[in-house]
Amino acid sequence: MAQVKITETVLRDSHQSLIATRMTTEEMVPILAEMDKVGYHSLEAWGGATFDSCLRFLDEDPWQRLRTIRDNVKNTKLQMLFRGQNILGYRHYADDVVAYFVQKSIANGIDILRIFDALNDARNLQTAINATKKEGGHVQAAISYTTGPTFSNEYFAKYSKQLEEMGADSICIKDMSGLLKPYDAYDLVKAIKETVKIPVQLHTHYTSGLASMTILKAVEAGVDVVDTAISPMALGTSQPATEAIVSALAGTEFDTGLDLGQLDKICRYFTPLRERYLSSGLLDPKVLKVDVNALLYQVPGGMLSNLVSQLKQAGKSDLLQDVLAEVPRVRADAGYPPLVTPSSQIVGTQAVFNVLNGQRYKMVTKEFKALVRGEYGTTPVAIDPAFKKQIIGEAEAITCRPADNIAPELDALREKIKPYAEQEEDVLSYALFEQVATKFFENRKNKKYQLDAANADKALGIHSV
Repeated sequence: MAQVKITETVLRDSHQSLIATRMTTEEMVPILAEMDKVGYHSLEAWGGATFDSCLRFLDEDPWQRLRTIRDNVKNTKLQMLFRGQNILGYRHYADDVVAYFVQKSIANGIDILRIFDALNDARNLQTAINATKKEGGHVQAAISYTTGPTFSNEYFAKYSKQLEEMGADSICIKDMSGLLKPYDAYDLVKAIKETVKIPVQLHTHYTSGLASMTILKAVEAGVDVVDTAISPMALGTSQPATEAIVSALAGTEFDTGLDLGQLDKICRYFTPLRERYLSSGLLDPKVLKVDVNALLYQVPGGMLSNLVSQLKQAGKSDLLQDVLAEVPRVRADAGYPPLVTPSSQIVGTQAVFNVLNGQRYKMVTKEFKALVRGEYGTTPVAIDPAFKKQIIGEAEAITCRPADNIAPELDALREKIKPYAEQEEDVLSYALFEQVATKFFENRKNKKYQLDAANADKALGIHSV
């Protein structure tokens, strides 16, 4: 039995789960060289919501973040989360945009792309998988884990085999809601390991309080790599603590080989950062508690905070339990999509409308219509035809791969961005988040203008007071 390997999530999913992806590049840089010495399998450092957050909230260029991390991490593989045909956005993009994004991600420093689809529709992964193989990257194809009708170990094993045949170099069990129970994890890992020849990794969240036990049983079943977060940024809606998992496996046949002394250096760096996040209110103690309701409602942490926010804005916070009870019903109506971006937001928002209006589907969001129509792909369970007609009317359902209906976009995007472009990657930032990226580009231009003016004044001996 080979030793278990560790992927550290503190640079991406850990702070995405706990502080809404607000850790800055400046906060990361001082510890990167020490993290590089640990011997992690990989550092999950990019993708997911980091791209949007850099542009929208931190006034940072996400591409520069990636290059900076790469410059400081020489020996450890860098990993990103990639939403297949959604890339890092919230709609499907044309194949040329997907392929170019993959190309630029790898060119700027990414080694491993964890690619998943919210509906487990393999067709939505093919372009990203092909592009990653072409660029020499490692394809980690992820299965979105959930429970419900059809979601048996056989279902996930068969899907894993399909992904292996499509070119995956490894499989990730992506348990975004912390639903995977310890003994279920053992059986699931066994089923997948017996079906595929490539390594299997487990990603889970501590939300329901099960994650450390789940990892232990997955390890006993033969999982190759597990995701953990350094202790100051672990637990709650984040991952189990790296040091705890390393300690639990030390001296066993699964020993990670990682040094707790070196991990302590990482821990000591992030501890005061955690205190700062707590005192500023960025880290809400609510996300640190165990929430067993996740097992009942299958609502991931990020989705829960969205529901709370929507109800608060409507002045109806007292209806949260009603909404949580409605979520599984809406999910069932919509063909049991796993609740992960973007399907979690779509199902959650529709559940909120159903409760607020006092009548189910009196008002239907355009995103929910799109999901039912097939614009995001095929749902795991077929949607009842009568319900489909109720939601989309006479509109024609989409049965092909949704991206087959999207014409190439890159050339038109390049034309639109000409006034702002300073690097080739800017067209991709614009493609994903047009308004947010435009605002970022304008700020960048103004700052550059101000800097140039200040430098000119300095050269002329003019000092501003």
